[in-house]
Amino acid sequence: MEYMSAAQASEQWGISLRQVQRLLADNRIPRAKKYERSWMIPADAQKPADSRREAKPPQYSLAADLAAVIAATTVPMPGADPDSILHTVTERRLQLQYEGELAYLRGDFARVIRCFCETEGDDAARLRACPLTIAAAVSLGDYRTYTQIEAYLKEKAKVGGSVAAIAELALATAAVSVLAPNMVPEWLKTGDFSTLMADAKPDALYLRAKYLMCINRYEAMLAVAQTALTLCASEQGITLPVIDLWVTCAVACCYMGHREDARHYLLEAMRVALPHGFISPFAENVTALGGLVEQCLEEAYPAHYDAVIGQWGRTWKNWIAFHNQFTKDNITLMLSLREYHIALLVARRIPYAKIAKQYCISVGRLKNIMLEIYEKLLISGRDELAKLVF
Repeated sequence: MEYMSAAQASEQWGISLRQVQRLLADNRIPRAKKYERSWMIPADAQKPADSRREAKPPQYSLAADLAAVIAATTVPMPGADPDSILHTVTERRLQLQYEGELAYLRGDFARVIRCFCETEGDDAARLRACPLTIAAAVSLGDYRTYTQIEAYLKEKAKVGGSVAAIAELALATAAVSVLAPNMVPEWLKTGDFSTLMADAKPDALYLRAKYLMCINRYEAMLAVAQTALTLCASEQGITLPVIDLWVTCAVACCYMGHREDARHYLLEAMRVALPHGFISPFAENVTALGGLVEQCLEEAYPAHYDAVIGQWGRTWKNWIAFHNQFTKDNITLMLSLREYHIALLVARRIPYAKIAKQYCISVGRLKNIMLEIYEKLLISGRDELAKLVF
C-alpha cells in the first residue's frame, strides 16, 4: 500500500497541516499509522468531512408530530365502505385512530379503550385518541380509566402551546357531554382558537357548540355547529365530526322549537351513519332530542331502533354518574331516570304540551310529576331547577 505524509495530505486536500494533524489525533483518517513522530496516511485516503458542517439530526417536536397525526387522521372514510380506510392507512398509529372511531360509532367502547392502550409510548397518537377514549370510558362508567387519562392530559397540558390546547380540548369532551360547563377551558368558552392546530378546529367548534348548549344559548349553538359543518363537510366520505355536527344542529333546532329543521338534520345524519351500524351519535342524544330519535327510527330506520335505544338505556346512567361526580351534585340519586329526563326537558323550557305528548301522559299528570320533583329537590320552580341541572 502506498502512503503519504501529513504535509502531502495537507497539500492534496487543500487544508492546513495543523488541520491534518488534528484529524489524525482524532482518529478520523482510516488506516493511518504512526511511526515514532511521523504519520503515514494511505495515498487513497479521502479528506474527512468537516464535522462543523455535518447535518445535525432534527430534534423531535411533539407539537409537529401531533399536528401531522391529526392531519393524517382527518381524511374522510369511504362512504360505501368506511372500514376500508384501515387498508388505505398503513401506519399502525393512524390505523388505531380509525379503529377507535369505527368502534366508538358502533358502540364497542371496550375496543376503543384497547386501541388507546396500544398507543402507549407514542404521545402524538395518544393525545389524538384521548377524546374518543374519554367518551368511551364515560359510556362504560369506567371512572378509573377516565382518571388515568385525565392525569395524563393534565401533565401534557404543562407543555404549553398547541399541545396544551389539544390536551385541554380532550378534557373538555367529558365536561360538555355530562353538563359540567364550569370545567371547560376559558379559551373554548370565548371561542379563541389562536393556539389550536388548524386541523383540530372543527373538533373545537363542535365542543364549543356543546358548551353553548350547556348554558342554554341555542341560537349561538346552531350558528357554531353550522359554521363547523362548512369547514369539515366532505362529499368524498364519512367523518365522525360531520355526523356529530348534524346531530348537534338537530338538538339546537329542537330546543328552539324548529322541529322540522331538527328532523331534517337528524335524518341526514342517520342516512349516512345507520347503514354502517353507527349508532352512538343518536343513542347519546335520545333525551336531548325529546322523542325525535325514536320517531325517526320508527318511521325511517326501524331495523336500528332496538340497537340505538338499547345503547341509550345501557349508557345513560353512566353519563349521569359522571355528571354527579364532576358537579358534586347528586340530583340523579334523588330522582328516577324517568323523572330526570322530564326534569331536563322542563329545565330547557320545552313546553309542557310537547313533553306530555312525548311521554304519552296528560299535561295535568305532567304538572303533578313536576310538583313531586320540586318537592324531592326542595325547590319551588323551573328557574331553580335549571340552576340545579345546569
